[in-house]
Amino acid sequence: MKLQFIGLLLLLALSPVAGAMPPIQTVFVIVMENQGWAAFKGNPSAPYINNTLLPMASHCERFYAIPGLHPSEPNYLWMEAGTNFGIFDNNDPVINHQNTTNHLVAQLRAAGISWKTYQEDIDGTYVPLATTNLYVPRHNPFVYFDDVTGTNDPNNAYGIAHIRPYNELVADLTSNTVARYNFIKPNLCSDGHDSCPPLYNPVAQVDNWLAAEVPKILASAAYSNNGALFITFDESFDDSPIGMIVLSPLVRDGGYFNEIRYTHSSLLRTLQEIFGVRPFLGDAANVADLNDLFVGLRFTNVRRHPEGWVELTGTLVQTNRPHFIEASADLINWVIISTNCTSSGLCRFVDHSATNFSSRFYRLVQ
Repeated sequence: MKLQFIGLLLLLALSPVAGAMPPIQTVFVIVMENQGWAAFKGNPSAPYINNTLLPMASHCERFYAIPGLHPSEPNYLWMEAGTNFGIFDNNDPVINHQNTTNHLVAQLRAAGISWKTYQEDIDGTYVPLATTNLYVPRHNPFVYFDDVTGTNDPNNAYGIAHIRPYNELVADLTSNTVARYNFIKPNLCSDGHDSCPPLYNPVAQVDNWLAAEVPKILASAAYSNNGALFITFDESFDDSPIGMIVLSPLVRDGGYFNEIRYTHSSLLRTLQEIFGVRPFLGDAANVADLNDLFVGLRFTNVRRHPEGWVELTGTLVQTNRPHFIEASADLINWVIISTNCTSSGLCRFVDHSATNFSSRFYRLVQ
């Protein structure tokens, strides 16, 4: 008999893995502009962040852009590739385009993992290589890579298909057709870059946009089925910490935070670990991931008996939540086979019915 294991068993291997990420299925990344974390934390102009998001999220107190790396564009390139390619300006792709596949979405493409970026204020009929409305290329790292744009071709089909208007996100969420990796970029007013009417307050502009848009993501099936939303900023002018807020069914919630030093490289490494793509890109090879912000939900031991039954052992961090072991024969229809999780944080189960299946998939679910 051939038995297969997926979810935690496949993504985290068949034995304990220190620092391994939980089985996140869909990722959303929202990037805001030019504000340090101190501008938001406790600020009455940001009630949604402080009173709604933080109590249900994990966040970092010491998440930084790359020190000394300014202005915006090199930071966005770093988020995608772990390096700025020697760029220290905001020039358009016609000048700063890169002929390399050493970046994240190229790895995703090679691995058959879907991705999209949703950019506010583009119309989706061409690759947006120049400023239009309140959209700017320097906040869209993907247009700087020749393998995405066909080397600055506005009519490149691959680029058009993957660089989409933000106003398409809701329909994709509703139809559950979002990609596994979704990079979301608000326009120059929504992201707090400019001071815009009617608020003329970049902090309030960011908070209002998040209050209007984040609930749409949180209400989606893509999020509830082990999705994760990362909200961060490109830089702070004084190199002080920037915001990193993480929401997920798998996150340590209740306002959890840590004092670990992270950078944009940490987010990139985290994404590579979630999607299982290698090698680590640039500086991502040298940093810690964001695993500490998530619950430790994983199978730690799997034993297949010669007669065909399977013994599973899983561990978890937050024991105050219900956890289940589920099984499937087709990766579509899942059935709870055990709720045997103890207050000590262990789940143990022997699946005698495994002998009845030619293929059997398992996942540990919170």
